[in-house]
Amino acid sequence: MAEVLFHTAEGIIQSLGSLALQEIGLLRGFKDELQQLRNTVSTIQAMLLDAEEQQAQNLAVKDWLQKLKDAMYDADDLLDDFSTQLLRRQVMARDKKMAKEDQGNQGKTG
Repeated sequence: MAEVLFHTAEGIIQSLGSLALQEIGLLRGFKDELQQLRNTVSTIQAMLLDAEEQQAQNLAVKDWLQKLKDAMYDADDLLDDFSTQLLRRQVMARDKKMAKEDQGNQGKTG
């Protein structure tokens, strides 16, 4: 289980480091929070390796891993949704800009 969580955490760190998310972070002023979240996920990732060994003998660790797994999947889904919305807005803005340019060009040639 910890190996799956480790890779999920790695995906979250990559998502948090994406260029689009960094741009939004700069625009919205939460760049420091993104870095702090990356650091937290990285720390959790390091702890997972130790927890994997302990879960066989410690039910509390096993329960913690299950709850962490659920939280990591939720975080991953949330970041995917955020990235999708961001890309959708970028495409809509680009399409709107292209439509305006096309209208301007039609007025010049028509």
